[in-house]
Amino acid sequence: MAWNLTGSYVETCSCELMCPCNLSLDHGATYDFCRVTLVFNIREGDIEGTDIAGRKVVLIADTPKVMTQGNWRLGVYVDDGASDEQLDQLVKLFGGQLGGPMGALAPLVGEVVGVERATIEVTDDGLLHSVRVGDSIDFEIEDIVPFGVESGEPVRFQGMFHPVGSNLTMAEAQRTRINAFGISYEGKTGLSTSEFSWAA
Repeated sequence: MAWNLTGSYVETCSCELMCPCNLSLDHGATYDFCRVTLVFNIREGDIEGTDIAGRKVVLIADTPKVMTQGNWRLGVYVDDGASDEQLDQLVKLFGGQLGGPMGALAPLVGEVVGVERATIEVTDDGLLHSVRVGDSIDFEIEDIVPFGVESGEPVRFQGMFHPVGSNLTMAEAQRTRINAFGISYEGKTGLSTSEFSWAA
C-alpha cells in the first residue's frame, strides 16, 4: 500500500473570513453547515505502482456546523484524462481507503454522493487561483496580502489540522458558482498552497 504525490492545492468554503473550521474542526462553521470544495492538482506521484502525474481531483463536501460530528456528504471528481486504473486508485486514496491524510477524515464521511469524470481546469497566476469543473464548479480565490505588508507576501496559517498540511495561505473568494452532486453554495473564503506532499 505504498503511494506518494506532490502538487498544488486550492479550496473555497461557505464560511465568512476566517473559516472557524480551519482553526479547528471542532469549532462550528459560520453558518449551520460547512460546504467546501477541495482541489488537488497532482504534479507527480504514484499509487501502488500506478502513475498519477498530471491528474486532478476535486472533492466537494457538505458537513454539519461542527465538522467532527460526521455525516459528511462527499462528491468526487477525477479529471477526464484519467485511465480506469488511475480513477480507481485516486478514488481509493482520496476516499481514505489507503490511509494517510484522507484516511484520518474518512470516519467523518457518512455518504459518498457521487464519483464522476469531468474536465478540470486549475490555473495559478500569482495570488489568483481559479478552478473550473465541467459545468458544476467555477470559482476564483485571491491570496490575502495584509495591509501594510510591503513584500507582497500573503498571510499564512501555521500549525493547523488540515489534510493538505499545517501551513496554508489564506485567501478570499472573488468569484464562485458551485452546484455539484446536489451541493450548492457561495464560496467566500479559501486556502491555497503551491506545494503539498503526501507519502505512505
